[in-house]
Amino acid sequence: MVLTQEKITRINELAKLAKSRELTKDEKNEQEGLRKEYIKSFRESFKKQLDNIEIVD
Repeated sequence: MVLTQEKITRINELAKLAKSRELTKDEKNEQEGLRKEYIKSFRESFKKQLDNIEIVD
């Protein structure tokens, strides 16, 4: 699962908005959903990297 550039951009937009003002309830829900999706994608990618590591002695 790869996060699209549009979703990453939206995550950043919401983070910037949160610094300048309080997010609306809908924006907070959207931000939470996008963050969960991002973390899931990151974990899957990281797990694949770890699975491909071969230790040679």
